[in-house]
Amino acid sequence: MTVSNTSTGTPYYGGEKESLFFTEGVRAFLLFVGSLLTFLLVWELGARAEVFASGMPTASATLQELWWWVTNPFFNNGPNDFGIGWNLLISLRRVAIGYFLASIVAVPLVILMGISAVARKGFNPYVQLLKPISPLAWLPLGLYIFRDSEITGIFIIFISSIWPTLINTSFGVANVDQEYLDVAQTLGASRLRTIFKVIIPAALPNIVSGLRISMGIAWLVIVAAEMLLGTGLGYFIWNEWNNLYIPNILVAIFIIGIVGLLLDSIFAAIEKFVAFGRNS
Repeated sequence: MTVSNTSTGTPYYGGEKESLFFTEGVRAFLLFVGSLLTFLLVWELGARAEVFASGMPTASATLQELWWWVTNPFFNNGPNDFGIGWNLLISLRRVAIGYFLASIVAVPLVILMGISAVARKGFNPYVQLLKPISPLAWLPLGLYIFRDSEITGIFIIFISSIWPTLINTSFGVANVDQEYLDVAQTLGASRLRTIFKVIIPAALPNIVSGLRISMGIAWLVIVAAEMLLGTGLGYFIWNEWNNLYIPNILVAIFIIGIVGLLLDSIFAAIEKFVAFGRNS
């Protein structure tokens, strides 16, 4: 007979008990490993049978190439021939600078827009006008104005990562409970103290959520932008395409995905830390 678990509402079959070594997490891990092995097997057999495009490398050859690049990340044999570790550091440096500049501009600006109707009405047209523009549309203009690939890369990251932070912070500030503001006013808190003691803590989950989305977009955009900038992971991919060496392109794609996962995990942990029990 099937009854419902009162705490979760899920069906419970009498007499059955979940094994300590076969929990939901273990099953999820086994599913991940099984699906990954299946994917690699299909890839290997399909490439060997030439089911895919001509010249498609096998999974084993790509993994061997990945191991070589991971174990030799920082060699330098001159222009266009240095380790993928150097390219990764270049991309991370551009992302870090552009992202930091976007954050220190976006957060104070939106807090100002949130507490001032004049500022909100004055700056909102700029946000609505510039937000839909593709970041890569700014690339030719950046190269023309700055005449420097490094500054242009930082500029592209800045212009692409500022909007999610603006939008999420604006939402968080606009939805601060009015009772908090009324209490602060009743207690005689100054405008500045209200901002730092009430508005920012209340909007912090939304701020971090916006920063998390911005980081994802920044990491996404820099790879595309770097194909024209001469260095970085994006240029590494473009250079390997010009050499028609597909395994290295797949290696770079894998590394980009792993780094993106790590960056997102960091912000996910911060987001959970500042949730203040909202998920409970």
